[in-house]
Amino acid sequence: MVRSDGKRSNTRHLFRKAFRKHGANHLSTYLTTYKLNDYVDIVADPGVQKGMPFKYYQGKTGRVFNVSRTSLGVEVLKPVKQRYIAKRFHLRIEHVRKSRCQEEFKKFIKRRDAERREAKKAGTVLIAEKRKPKAPEEAKTVSLAKMQLLRPIKYEFMV
Repeated sequence: MVRSDGKRSNTRHLFRKAFRKHGANHLSTYLTTYKLNDYVDIVADPGVQKGMPFKYYQGKTGRVFNVSRTSLGVEVLKPVKQRYIAKRFHLRIEHVRKSRCQEEFKKFIKRRDAERREAKKAGTVLIAEKRKPKAPEEAKTVSLAKMQLLRPIKYEFMV
């Protein structure tokens, strides 16, 4: 038996639209503005075969290095053995969406700058706050006095 090994092999479920999301793209897909060095997520749209990424890059995040009329130049870091290689390619706008990977970081920077301005007005020095990972939950004690033993009700035969 001969097994196909083409560019789109084994993508039956990978390149598919979500349930009840079939049909033409929304206008917002085409009206979104992208700038150089923006982070974008690569999500192939199966309704548009032109400018589709290779299956490896589905779900990856990259940086925009070129903007043209119908497509974007995206640079993705690909791990090869013990190093990362920057892969550059052009994708149609339909296969790309703005990434939300830096939202939390940008909120943190805005909050920190506001705190710095307030500290400057007050005449105090603000110590630089580093981002910390979420700490584990506090320990709790369970008292056995409050526990109850629950038993199921006996089965009664009804005629």
